[in-house]
Amino acid sequence: MNSSKIRTDLALEAHENIENAELKTRGIKVDEIFHEQTHTKITKLHVTTRNGSHTNGKPIGTYITLETPNLVEEDEDYHREISMELAEQLEEIIPDFKKEQSILVVGLGNRDVTADALGPNVIDNLFITRHIINTYGKAAYNKTKMHAVSSLVPGVMAKNGMETSEIVKGVIDQTHPNVMIVIDALAARSIRRLNRTIQITNTGIHPGSGVGNHRNGLTKDTLGIPVIAIGIPTVVDAATIVKDAASQMGHDFQPSPLSQEQENLLYELHNMYVTSKDVDAVIKRLSYMVSEALNIAFSCF
Repeated sequence: MNSSKIRTDLALEAHENIENAELKTRGIKVDEIFHEQTHTKITKLHVTTRNGSHTNGKPIGTYITLETPNLVEEDEDYHREISMELAEQLEEIIPDFKKEQSILVVGLGNRDVTADALGPNVIDNLFITRHIINTYGKAAYNKTKMHAVSSLVPGVMAKNGMETSEIVKGVIDQTHPNVMIVIDALAARSIRRLNRTIQITNTGIHPGSGVGNHRNGLTKDTLGIPVIAIGIPTVVDAATIVKDAASQMGHDFQPSPLSQEQENLLYELHNMYVTSKDVDAVIKRLSYMVSEALNIAFSCF
């Protein structure tokens, strides 16, 4: 099986897939931190040059990955700690965060597909303030300084007939936010990162890219404002599971020669994505954790 066919939205996994040791460090800088209290590994991957971007397959920018093995557990106190860690990382990566800003939060995904409903569910728990500030001023919250937060759930093209970028661009043109934060469910290469990993990046996002459904990008170049993307992998390519299982059993899984029947099977596997059986409960917990992190970050004043 050709590893190049394995799909992932995680920059860290793309970096791990680079076999040439020299290319791994050319135009790419990696910093790692481990927090013992929460058992969280934070990897900051900085793609600094075009060569690094070409090698890693990701745009120039910063990619922060939080790997939290216990994130799947039903532990409210632990999730609160991760929310606070996520909020801290957001404060560092959002441009001019300590300045009062108008922030648009966009929840991507399809509410009717549970594994893809992370974005809309995050918006449901978000503390929205822009309309109150515009009507009554910041005094309504007994504050003299605060971010004005608005939100949008654009849905999917199959339902509304429009590109997400078209909808978002129209809202930006009308409301003039300073920065946009986009939330989306991602695809991972590794099962161990499913529902346990959070990626934050300042490069924006290309909706659906991890599952081969490429849509127009939501980036600073296309929208004119900084775009911070937050994602959690909720699905894994089925072909990945087959490859990993074969490797663990000690089989040398070669891509060729394959029979026509095997070729057809691999083709079908690359069109299938797997999620956990309790994905409905997982999405509920993870979406609340992300929204709590945003609420904590936005109340920094």
